[in-house]
Amino acid sequence: MMHPSAHAHFARTLIRWYGQHKRSLPWRDTLNPYYIWLSEVILQQTRVAQGLPYYLKFVDAYPTVEALAAAPQDEVLRLWQGLGYYSRARNMHHTARLVVEQYNGTFPNTYAELLKLKGVGTYTAAAIAAFAYKEQVAVLDGNVFRVLARVFGLSDDIALPASRKIFQQLADTLVPADAPDTYNQAIMEFGAIQCTPVIPDCLFCPLQQECFAFTHGLVQELPVKAKAKKPRPRYFHYLVFELAGAFYLRKRLEGDIWQGLYDFYLYESDEKNLPPKALLQELAAAGIPVQEAQLQLPAKDYTHVLSHQKLTARFYRILLPAPLKEEVLQETRLALYTVPQIEQLPKPILINSYLKDAKILVYL
Repeated sequence: MMHPSAHAHFARTLIRWYGQHKRSLPWRDTLNPYYIWLSEVILQQTRVAQGLPYYLKFVDAYPTVEALAAAPQDEVLRLWQGLGYYSRARNMHHTARLVVEQYNGTFPNTYAELLKLKGVGTYTAAAIAAFAYKEQVAVLDGNVFRVLARVFGLSDDIALPASRKIFQQLADTLVPADAPDTYNQAIMEFGAIQCTPVIPDCLFCPLQQECFAFTHGLVQELPVKAKAKKPRPRYFHYLVFELAGAFYLRKRLEGDIWQGLYDFYLYESDEKNLPPKALLQELAAAGIPVQEAQLQLPAKDYTHVLSHQKLTARFYRILLPAPLKEEVLQETRLALYTVPQIEQLPKPILINSYLKDAKILVYL
């Protein structure tokens, strides 16, 4: 293990590097725990360039945790649209309500207390504690894992929960008491723009000589991370029921992807290529008699890759001569929406792409 003075040198080197290279980002200019929490939730599994506009949108729409807590979930999901991992948005909304109801709108001011807040994990608790309250606690994200693995030569598989303890123990010894906020920002930024996953800038790295991975030729091998399973394929056949310029959609339930978002009547099949007759039979069984002539066949496939699933979707547009029956609506949970209403609904990006291509939604 490194000598304490070497630990101090590591921290000082990163802080010095950070002063010269850091990007100017709005959540770095605040001690407001709500804004810091918001940025951390948005940036999990999201690049800064993609997350920044969402952060600004949310701060503008909900300037306080009370405003976010009071917002309808549909509205929150609509603002989140395009970021993916929608459970983050639902959990964020839930946590905002807890902070308001149980903590009078004030985030707890220690790592230990923040962890008690349902919906706040170790990473987010450490980030708020370090950045808002300057507590001496290490923030551990993918960037930090990578820097520590390379500089200190840790070959533990970062995909395994057991490895977190090893990295956390080391990370906690490196945080300087006098600048936990700047140091944590520095090591995360260093991993994001200097010690990058594929082509790190080793030539101009201030830690080059003490970096285990560089001196042993292991930069591409560290960190060790088990390969994720190949995503399983799913085939979605969407029936887009149209009635006098309005469309039938339904809100997705718990227990599957896109919970709380809106999509069309869905027939999921093991087959990518489905004969129209099979769809017509499915509709007849659901009490929706449709003639083959009414079925507008899909012009293209839409694909979307999630962490463990690869979706292929086809959309079949159907012009209805009359409204769907009440019992069908109850059974399918479909409801009729006008185009302006659809614009306001939270929708998976896949559905949004179809709506734009089909010129149902026209973005000015």
